[in-house]
Amino acid sequence: MCRHLAYLGPPVPLARLLTGVRHGLYEQAWAPRRQRYGTVNADGFGVGWYPPGAGERPARYRRAVPIWADGNLPDLGRAVYSHAVLAAVRDATAGTTQDESAAAPYADGPWLYSHNGAVPDWTHLVDDLAPSVRPPAAELLALESRCDSALLWTLARARLRAGEPAGAVLADLVLRVAAVRPGARLNLLVTDGRTVTATRHGDTLWYRTAEGGVTVASEPDARDGWQEVPEGSVLRATPTAVRTAPLDAAARRPEPPPGTAGRPDGRPQPAAPAPERTTSA
Repeated sequence: MCRHLAYLGPPVPLARLLTGVRHGLYEQAWAPRRQRYGTVNADGFGVGWYPPGAGERPARYRRAVPIWADGNLPDLGRAVYSHAVLAAVRDATAGTTQDESAAAPYADGPWLYSHNGAVPDWTHLVDDLAPSVRPPAAELLALESRCDSALLWTLARARLRAGEPAGAVLADLVLRVAAVRPGARLNLLVTDGRTVTATRHGDTLWYRTAEGGVTVASEPDARDGWQEVPEGSVLRATPTAVRTAPLDAAARRPEPPPGTAGRPDGRPQPAAPAPERTTSA
């Protein structure tokens, strides 16, 4: 159910990430090699990027057609450069909206978001979650799209707006949803243009550091150097370092920046119940 990627690093044309590499996101729309559920991702696509001089606000291009059927993408991919990109191709969950409003990335302030997976019986999910994490009725009525991905984004974004660490927010959300929907697949991906945060719960996730940048993706393209993220993990990356940790550990403690040891205030980090891995570019 869907393939997505995020990139941080030196500015590159969108085409280099989407259409200019073998087995990249473009090809994954019709020939994914590691997708566990579904066979094609033809229900739409989207790409978000951070234009120079626009501050922290990203731009988006989303369509409800297969990525290979969009005649504008080749020119867009050639002309647009960015240091931070999030893109996805969609295989829609049954019973969800089919128009472009359901195509990732979703956006809120500086954030771009995508969901690779599915939530069974998602229309009743809020009723089954603890009252403390239920969004206000106004937020639910304002869902950008009628689909599980939009609902998950509504559950996460208020906490991101409040300044909570993205890794803790996503890890906690995955664990809460999985507790009431054991069959849910919850690979979440967000960026604010400076960091990338992703979860792996139920589908594949990989990352690659090279040429001063980092790419996080549902599956590898044809280039060498990809590393697999363990199941049940949260990943946080900058262009120079990648940190992974178990979901339960990330959900219950603040996250230091990738490539550093200790807490953000400089004091030693308490011992973790499970090991973390940090990779430098």
